[in-house]
Amino acid sequence: MDTPTTAPKSGQPPMLYLASQSPRRRELLAQWGVACQTLLADASEDAEALEQVRRGESPTAYVQRVTRNKLHAALVRWAARGLSAAPVLCADTTVALGSQLLGKPVDADHARAMLQALSGRTHRVLTSVAVANPGGPVHQALAVARVRFATLGEAAIARYVASGEPFGKAGAYAIQGAAAVWVNHLSGSHSAVVGLPAHETAQVLAQVGLALPFPPR
Repeated sequence: MDTPTTAPKSGQPPMLYLASQSPRRRELLAQWGVACQTLLADASEDAEALEQVRRGESPTAYVQRVTRNKLHAALVRWAARGLSAAPVLCADTTVALGSQLLGKPVDADHARAMLQALSGRTHRVLTSVAVANPGGPVHQALAVARVRFATLGEAAIARYVASGEPFGKAGAYAIQGAAAVWVNHLSGSHSAVVGLPAHETAQVLAQVGLALPFPPR
């Protein structure tokens, strides 16, 4: 386990830098008793380039590689900004239907096509989480959940796309939103589908010396 870079003052929650603009991840960390400061990319950074899919790359290899790349970029950002020491955490979530990656929809037609493909079928949601103390080793974990959707009607898909909720979401849906009513089976971590797996995150945080207030042991 790494030596903690900083120790929280008595009565204060443990703190980390979160290199993600996802409000869902911030909310989950807050629920687990962790304070976070966002460490977002500058306008000059090409964040989309980090998410490019390589030919023949499996969903598992893809999500783990992207998470490592995002963490490396965040650590460079941390050093350039002269921030105080604390662990830096990144996560990435992707949806896979078989070997096909379903990323974030680019428009309404793309969102409809994704949801039609997921209708009545089981897909995987893969979330990788990586954390490191600046200057220390990277600790990474992967959570895989399996989600089955009910058969969806065209009108239901159209209403959901019109709501705007699919945009910015891998697989064109958010399980913490209206799409929850479509899920008739989930095997695995619900928080991983939301965007940050609770158990795996607790494990990698412990490896960098940041213990959650309510660890399993």
